[in-house]
Amino acid sequence: MYSYRAAASLLLLAAAGVGVAHAQDYPTRPIRIVTASPGGGNDYLARIIAPALSGALDQQVIVDNRTSRFVGGIVARATPDGYTLVVGGSTMQFVPLMEKSDYDILTDFAPISQLERSPNVLVVHPSLKVNTVNELIALARAKPGTLLYGTGGTGGSLHLGAEMFMIATNVKISRVPYKSTGPALLGLLTNEVHMVFATPGGAMSHIKDGRLKALGVTSAQPFALIPGVPTLASQGLRDYDLETIGFLMAPAKTPPHLIERLNQHVVRLMHQGDVKDRMAGGGSEVVTGTPEQLAAKLKSDDTKMRKLFKDIGLSPDK
Repeated sequence: MYSYRAAASLLLLAAAGVGVAHAQDYPTRPIRIVTASPGGGNDYLARIIAPALSGALDQQVIVDNRTSRFVGGIVARATPDGYTLVVGGSTMQFVPLMEKSDYDILTDFAPISQLERSPNVLVVHPSLKVNTVNELIALARAKPGTLLYGTGGTGGSLHLGAEMFMIATNVKISRVPYKSTGPALLGLLTNEVHMVFATPGGAMSHIKDGRLKALGVTSAQPFALIPGVPTLASQGLRDYDLETIGFLMAPAKTPPHLIERLNQHVVRLMHQGDVKDRMAGGGSEVVTGTPEQLAAKLKSDDTKMRKLFKDIGLSPDK
């Protein structure tokens, strides 16, 4: 006769066997990656990941494009079964800091991995007679509000980079808003504005051909894709650190064994040579890690940016 202890052990083994079977079965149907509208950075990233992940999992992976500010809520409300994922970035992180939102970036998702990072680069028109950040600061102090900086939308990285710059240096520069990042950069190239905290993808070619002058990158660490350009922090702007990241997440409560499996596949595919080359061509550096590392990064960014948004009057609870 079996003892109760033996019977319980058999039940636990059976349950473990069922869990392994389910892990091995996944996926049995197409997976969708929800991301922002076609043509943007997150869409580009999702379309790099989708075919490679499809091959690794032997199942179709579909990119589902939605309006940027709705992406987070769609995935937060999805069934946590590993069949709905999100490729997100700064919009998904920062929109809830500007307005009431239907998701919480820190509690409504299961992080899988960071995918890339991209700081901004402070570029000026060559006609502006400055060669360093300190010379730019001195000019701005000599002529308060006279220097013009171009931005895309409110709360975007071009805008936030300049706001952080003004706070860090106690100078006044004047904003010229454009409809998007591209027109803002064109405004700098045509000398309508004096400076832009540009994205690397938009600025790199113009820096190389001398049409724009790079004074510094906004991240705490130098950026390999723009070699020789120092960080703003290393030029006296202590603690200045701004970079956008791309990441892959699932709805909260997605089973940990699925998160682990997706993490292993995504980390491997992101470090393939062709993927790294394509990301570099778009102005991003591949950075991956564990789900725990992504969770810590998102929390750190949220704390820092929540304070900035409140300081500049964009917070919904200001």
